[in-house]
Amino acid sequence: MAFERFGTMDVNRAGHLEIGGVDALRLVEEYGTPLYVYDVALIRERARGFKKTFEELGVVAQVAYASKAFSSVAIYELMHEEGLSLDVVSGGELYTAIKANFPKERIHFHGNNKTVEEIEMAIDYGIGCMVVDNYYEIELLQKILKKKKAKMSVLVRVTPGIEAHTHDYILTGQDDSKFGFGLTNGQAEEAIRRILAASDELDLIGLHCHIGSQIFETTGFIMAAHRIMEKLVEWHKTLAFDSKVLNLGGGFGVRYTAEDKPLEPAEYVKEIIHEVKKMAEDNQLAVPEIWIEPGRSLVGEAGTTLYKIGSRKEVPGVRDYVAVDGGMSDNIRPALYEAHYEAVLASSPLDKAEETVAIAGKCCESGDMLIWDLPLPKSNAGDVLAVFCTGAYGYSMASNYNRIPRPPVVFVENGKSKLVVRRETYENLVQNDLHL
Repeated sequence: MAFERFGTMDVNRAGHLEIGGVDALRLVEEYGTPLYVYDVALIRERARGFKKTFEELGVVAQVAYASKAFSSVAIYELMHEEGLSLDVVSGGELYTAIKANFPKERIHFHGNNKTVEEIEMAIDYGIGCMVVDNYYEIELLQKILKKKKAKMSVLVRVTPGIEAHTHDYILTGQDDSKFGFGLTNGQAEEAIRRILAASDELDLIGLHCHIGSQIFETTGFIMAAHRIMEKLVEWHKTLAFDSKVLNLGGGFGVRYTAEDKPLEPAEYVKEIIHEVKKMAEDNQLAVPEIWIEPGRSLVGEAGTTLYKIGSRKEVPGVRDYVAVDGGMSDNIRPALYEAHYEAVLASSPLDKAEETVAIAGKCCESGDMLIWDLPLPKSNAGDVLAVFCTGAYGYSMASNYNRIPRPPVVFVENGKSKLVVRRETYENLVQNDLHL
């Protein structure tokens, strides 16, 4: 495997992996392992790239960070610095946004089963909009707003019946989904009617859809935009409803391995804008404000996880296992999605491979395997393994399985590192436990 650089990655004079101008081995010395490292310059570059594309094409837009990919106070502050909006899906993510002093008017709240407490928190904080997902939520939201004598802007989440070419577990736009109102079976139209009838509490500003994740082509986005715009043409006539906002979600693919061939973020945006504009102009409709929700494509490739190698097990004629001091507790994706990653030795990323090994985690599960077939130079206990593209759904899906503390998170930029999430301690693990 040839070493392919992401963002500011480089090999320094010592021959070591360097991220953001900081030697990976020095990061390990200072913060220990496992360690999540984020290349801040790459995140900024991606955020500005999305925004610039809309600006160049003269389209009013919001780029909202889909924060389920990685949620923390620091990443929210960074997204605020870059002028992005924020997509949250729980009270915990909203609370984190509040602690980060994120502008309330740029927060969008998603989710298929928001609790009363979460809805009340969102209303009390005065967030920008709620994305309603089902009839129950329409009634519940209206009831709470009426009680509080408040009003909320809402988007209706629709499922446009598009099956994205991605892993079955993360398909969300097809008809058979737990999310949203069906566009083709009348559910979405009924939701719009109910919300328009509740105009004292609910201000319907537009529609939302999300067709999946880790998508490498634009066809699905174009089809979804076309189907929704067709319905907007119909509802303009039958319901006198004009959508001010069209949120086409995220799901833009990133490169995990050499087999992945994602498009540049701008390509997805350009195709989406072209289809929406064409449909609007052909039918004498105003072009709606376009919102998108990149998550993985903002932070995925910016993240690298550093581990220390420990034990080795050789199975003659089968494979050699090399174990690291983390695993499914800090990266569940290989076990959950059969996700694939690439990695190098941080001390010698350019050295030629001498063997192919399987990288095993330390959890008490046979399925705790990070990479099955990884070409590496000969490694020894204590060497540092750098696993690439772990910025999305690593920390956010991490757990304390086997009572393993979650790793810290470090941001690197311009030759400096900053701890933004502390390493959990054993004391943290038992702080909520009670004695008999």
